Formats: sequence, C-alpha cells, structure tokens
Amino acid sequence: MHLIDTHTHLYLSSFKNDIDKVIARAVDNGVTKMFLPNIDSGTINSMNKIADDYTEYCFPMIGLHPTSVNGDFEKELRIIESEVSSGKYIAVGETGIDLYHDKTYLKEQLKAFERQIRFALEFNLPVIIHARDSFNELFETLKKYKNSGLKGVFHAFTGTVSQADYIINELNFMLGIGGIVTFKNSGLDRVVKEIDLSHIVLETDSPFLAPVPRRGKRNESSYLVFIAEKISQIMNINQDEVAEITTNNAYSIFGK
Repeated sequence: MHLIDTHTHLYLSSFKNDIDKVIARAVDNGVTKMFLPNIDSGTINSMNKIADDYTEYCFPMIGLHPTSVNGDFEKELRIIESEVSSGKYIAVGETGIDLYHDKTYLKEQLKAFERQIRFALEFNLPVIIHARDSFNELFETLKKYKNSGLKGVFHAFTGTVSQADYIINELNFMLGIGGIVTFKNSGLDRVVKEIDLSHIVLETDSPFLAPVPRRGKRNESSYLVFIAEKISQIMNINQDEVAEITTNNAYSIFGK
C-alpha cells in the first residue's frame, strides 16, 4: 500500500525530538511521501531543513497562511515570491481565507490570496487552499480564474455536498480529507459518501486533528492509515483501492 500525506507540518516544534521516528513510522505504514505546507517567513528554514534531510520522503510547498496575514503582509509576500521563483517547491500554499476567529484583515487576506494564485499560475504550480468560515469569499475570488488552468486542493475540507460539487465541477479542485472524517459527530462522513473518490486526496494536517483512534494526541503522518481505513468503510471498498486512487489523484495535482 502506497499512501501520500498531502498536508503535514512535520517541521513544527512538536516533532523536534523524534522526527526520525515519526518519518520511519510513516514509511513503515506505507506513507512514503509527505508534502509540507508553509505557514509564513518564520517557518521556511525549518520546513526546508526537513525536506533537505529527508529528500526521498518530504517535499516542501511555499505560501503565506491566512492567519499570518496582517498589516505587514506585503513584506511577507515579497519573501514568498522570491522563494517560489527558486523552483524547489511543489505547490503554493497554504494560502486562503480564515474568518473563524477574526475578520480584521479580511481585505488583506483577499489580496494575499489572489497574489498567491497569480504566483501559482506564473510558475505552473497547484495551490493549497485553507478555508475556514470563508467558502463564499474564496468562491468569489476563484471563479475569476475558472478557465485559467488553476488547480489544487481545498485542504481540510469540511463543507457541504453542494460546496464539494462546486469545488469539483466548477473550480476543478480536489478535496483534502483528513482526521475530521473519523470524528463521530462531524457529519463529514455523510458528505464524503456522496463524493467520488477520484476527487479526494488524503492528508493528516499533523500535528493537528489526529484521527480516531488517536484523537486528542499529537497527529503524525503514519496516522494517515486510519483516514484511509475510514474512507474505505464509508465507500465500501478495500483500503488498497483507497490508497491507489488517492495516490494517483495526488500525482495528478502535484506531479511525480
């Protein structure tokens, strides 16, 4: 079984004492590729060190997370633009809009998001979208790029079936499904049941959002097997098929 964790923050301090073991456990569980989304300028060096130390398994992305957008976002974007032009990143992200805690910088988030879309188009990279309480704002921006060839993933998708349909059919994006699908009362399992597996990639978002039966603990890439197992149960297919299809989906977005 070959799995790809399309979204894992292995460079954060949660892993500083046992990163070797964390990656070894992932590989032992069939998770042979792990994609690292950036947060802001403060995480670029630590992310790239992990990618450099584990070149066979870990692949970096570059972007400015919406919760890191503030009045000084232009400075951050200049750094992201300089990095993306280096050619060493597999995607732009994570970027997007987050209105869950604070709407103070909505205007700035929208500007930062659209600039990063243009980076993705300029360098022919997929874009990884963080969406929290912001589907309407994201859709309004993305519909302008409908025929541009833009592609990517709506990371940590927790929306409705109709929102999933719009993302898949109108925007040509895939859905990143993680540990939330295993949570008993999330309702995401009922949404996923209505989505064809050809539109799904798997992710952990580690160290956050650990799936059942590890909920409440530090998440890690090896736990992707629990997410694959849950999806196999939802769709009534075997886990190897889930692994094969979602891995091919990841390659179709990120390339080999």
